[in-house]
Amino acid sequence: MPVFRHRCELDQPPEEVFAWHERPGAFQRLVPPWESIRVRSQTGGVRGKVCFGIRRGPIELTWEIERTGYEAGRLLVDEQVKGPFGHWQHEHRFESIGRGRTALVDVVDWAPPRGSLGQIFSERRVNQHLQSLFEFRTRRLKSDLGLLRRYGPGKDRLVAITGSTGLIGTALGQLIEAGGYRVLRISRSRRGGDGWVYWDPSTGTLSPEALEGVYAVVHLAGESIAAARWTSGKKDAILKSREEGTLLLSRTLAELDRPPEVLVSASAVGYYGHHGDEFITEEGDSGRGFLAEVCQRWEASTHAARAVGIRTVHMRSGLVLSPSGGPLRTLLTLFNLGLGGRIGSGRQYLSWIDLDDHTGMILHAMREHEVRGPLNSTSPNPLTNSAFTNVLGRVLRRPTLLPVPAVALRVLLGEMGVELLLSGQRVIPEKAIRTGYQFLFPDLEDSLRHQLGRMEDGNK
Repeated sequence: MPVFRHRCELDQPPEEVFAWHERPGAFQRLVPPWESIRVRSQTGGVRGKVCFGIRRGPIELTWEIERTGYEAGRLLVDEQVKGPFGHWQHEHRFESIGRGRTALVDVVDWAPPRGSLGQIFSERRVNQHLQSLFEFRTRRLKSDLGLLRRYGPGKDRLVAITGSTGLIGTALGQLIEAGGYRVLRISRSRRGGDGWVYWDPSTGTLSPEALEGVYAVVHLAGESIAAARWTSGKKDAILKSREEGTLLLSRTLAELDRPPEVLVSASAVGYYGHHGDEFITEEGDSGRGFLAEVCQRWEASTHAARAVGIRTVHMRSGLVLSPSGGPLRTLLTLFNLGLGGRIGSGRQYLSWIDLDDHTGMILHAMREHEVRGPLNSTSPNPLTNSAFTNVLGRVLRRPTLLPVPAVALRVLLGEMGVELLLSGQRVIPEKAIRTGYQFLFPDLEDSLRHQLGRMEDGNK
């Protein structure tokens, strides 16, 4: 049977690396964003079973894995109970290499299924896939352990998150859970059970008791800005969702006997309005337009929390890049159809940030006491739309020859197209740099290759 081996060296001792792998959120952190894998169910503890759903086109395959080997600090063994392989056993070996460092050795012993389906699982194809998978896992593991060392362990602190089931909230929850925090998810869904709190900003519903004593609150909830053309009703929903939710949360936190140390509240670089090629830091003035108005009122809605001394950070984020959602997923569809190209003149600046850096910067805002007020969550290297398009086309190995005329966007998308796609901001994360945040992916091509599994041309 084929055997795949992968080894990486880490700057943490084996017990620390092993502990990270055992925490909630760790497995999800190691799933590449280009893979469609979800956890259907999970039972048991150390020797539990996990059932996954793996989507391949319109079909979702079942993959059930059981933990069959466990040696604290040294070894984890997972075996397939049910799934697409004829046999699958994965050993995670944690070996000390001295001076507080670890060699993590992954050994995958596998066999293809019998019959015609087995021809799809050629050894070369599976090994190529595993190589991409473990290269991603190594980068993600090193960056997460580095953040943990930089900001310290969570020590079971409780962090409440609104918008916890969205792209950013999901990634943030997994990151901090793997770092030793507990997560309290504030949701409009009546899920019930531990770890969930119901709220409804439209009716002012939020239980103060559930938030007593939380360490930090991260507020990400809000109506999608780019999901539909901006009618008057859509604009009203966008503004009300941010203003009502932030006011309710801020006032509730202000009335607590034991308020959180910090409130990290989402905002966006749209705060600055259109500035051409001018460099913008957190000292930049607010701009004009609908998005600028939304961001100004959004940030002002945290007044009650700030007034009682809760350290408040406004995360003015750029385009957050991940194939799991947001603008990059839309762009991937267009580029894969051969429709990628600059938008309008292509000279407008795009301020972007890798999803891993955005969640890392939220953690930075939580733990770095010097950080308060506006914080630009953007890469230090904003690009013009034309340059961004060329880099994405090069990574995907797809043409970028079909520009999208500005007039077409104005006709099809109206005000939304003008503000989101034809206007631009050249935003610099001055405060993050000054307070010591170390970017994981400051370069767009590195970010895209990491997020898409394209570390070399043609490597998927």
